Amino acid sequence: MNLSSLKPAAGSVKVGKRVGRGQGSGKGGTSARGHKGAQSRSGYSRKLGFEGGQMPLQRRLPKFGFNNINRTEYKALNLDAIQALVDKIGVSVITPEVIIENGLCAKKDLVKILSRGELSTAVEIHAHGFSATALEAIEKAGGKAIKL
Repeated sequence: MNLSSLKPAAGSVKVGKRVGRGQGSGKGGTSARGHKGAQSRSGYSRKLGFEGGQMPLQRRLPKFGFNNINRTEYKALNLDAIQALVDKIGVSVITPEVIIENGLCAKKDLVKILSRGELSTAVEIHAHGFSATALEAIEKAGGKAIKL
């Protein structure tokens, strides 16, 4: 084996088209760009969403809705997930730290407990928010809900 004898596979390397090298090349003159217009010029790049002068889609569609800057985003955590966590690690107090350690939310997330599923164990839950039905279900199971 000699490194100087290595060659790429046949047909894998294509020679680029040489345009604008005179009339004899067959691609002289306009260099295969056609006559005039933005695309024939050097440095041309089409703007994002440009449709050839037709009114672009993002301008044809109406604007709607708004983003509330005061909205507080919560990470939803249902009672069935809490019951599964209690069954898995056997804790009686669930804090955001326990939830983070078990990968149910990120460190910066605000946690809100929602009422999907059943809670069969008495558990003390520390969270940033509770739905009314979740509060009811936690207290019915003999647990405590503590809002942070």
